[in-house]
Amino acid sequence: MGVKIRLTRKGTTKRPFYRIVIADSRSPRDGKFLDIVGTYDPSKAESPLVLKKEKIEQWVNKGATATDTIRTLFKKAGVSLKASKAA
Repeated sequence: MGVKIRLTRKGTTKRPFYRIVIADSRSPRDGKFLDIVGTYDPSKAESPLVLKKEKIEQWVNKGATATDTIRTLFKKAGVSLKASKAA
């Protein structure tokens, strides 16, 4: 089972916002997920990205990989996706 960090779309027509979730790579975009680790609202000018960094680090250490879009968003927010070597 490949675990991915990816976006799920919420909101109404022409007013989307996104949840950043941990999901099985085989599940559909808006299907089942394992955990919610943040939100992304592109309509907000001030702080469109809200993240739970501790949860993200835990999942990356467990082997979750990010999609290209998530990697770009995390890079802008200054979040590292490197797995740390915890004893």
